[in-house]
Amino acid sequence: MPLFKPQLLTHHKVVDWGYTEELEPYSYDNLEAWVEKGEHGSLGYLADHRMQVRSSLKNVFPECESTLVFLFSYHQEKLALEEFYKGPDSHGIKLASYVLGFEGKDYHLRVRESLEELATKLSEGHDDLKWRLSLDIQPVLERDLAHRAGLGWFGKNSMLISKDKGSFFIIGSLLLNKKLEIPMRPIETDHCGQCRACVDACPTQAIDEDTRTLTAEKCISTWTIEHFKEGPDAPIGMEKASGEVFGCDICQDVCPWNDRPVRLGLEAQDTKIFEKNNSFLIEEILKKNLTELSGDLQEVSNRGFVKKFLHTPLGRTGRRGFLKNLYFWKKP
Repeated sequence: MPLFKPQLLTHHKVVDWGYTEELEPYSYDNLEAWVEKGEHGSLGYLADHRMQVRSSLKNVFPECESTLVFLFSYHQEKLALEEFYKGPDSHGIKLASYVLGFEGKDYHLRVRESLEELATKLSEGHDDLKWRLSLDIQPVLERDLAHRAGLGWFGKNSMLISKDKGSFFIIGSLLLNKKLEIPMRPIETDHCGQCRACVDACPTQAIDEDTRTLTAEKCISTWTIEHFKEGPDAPIGMEKASGEVFGCDICQDVCPWNDRPVRLGLEAQDTKIFEKNNSFLIEEILKKNLTELSGDLQEVSNRGFVKKFLHTPLGRTGRRGFLKNLYFWKKP
């Protein structure tokens, strides 16, 4: 098997990559302890039969011998989104930046396309190469996998953080049935030190800095994305946030390591390109005030909402779930 050639990485969103032959996650015991304490809350898919599958990549792909791990960045779009929020067209409603990080499309679709393209190129002339792609919809501890590939460390907010790339990226991987002639990077050491920026900034106190985990039911992202309709009340402290109606970036916004790419020269995506790529979500969501937006969604059917937002991340929460989020901020 020839060396993996970085020239294969033609997709502009791949900002870093790594390789590992370590098939078992280092943090599996931590996952078991977290679930045993009930910190996963309503996220039952993290505690069911799939939890044991996460103990080895062999359980996902029995022929697995190695993995290529890629970071797909949306940091430039994040910077452009922040500029939009500061402008006159924003009504204070906020979406997690990854929602607009892939031209308004569900990142699973875009990252899957890129991984399949990479796998096809890697397989050319090698009929005996087998592969399986991995995203966060597979029972794989993808942050641990990226850590094993030398791409970063676990921050106190549980995110994978890269010294040069920050944390505004999606992790995608190719599980391979062969070992490649690629040296493995050393494991990245912790660079959070005594910093508590993310812990202190979280308005719902969802972050446990000692275990570097989240209490799921306290997390704004859990409540706005995973609770589709009726359910528990919003986490205490959410009223101190700033208009998040789908996902949350607060703990990443304050992380000093997300300033580093900017200091190294990263610039916001061109405003015209950003708004053109995301025109649908900007016009349908971000440019409307709460009264107008909730009124529009009251008039559309559940099926109509799903059809309208099917290929965006918002399709996941459904009409009633999204209305629930809007009504939180619409309170007098």
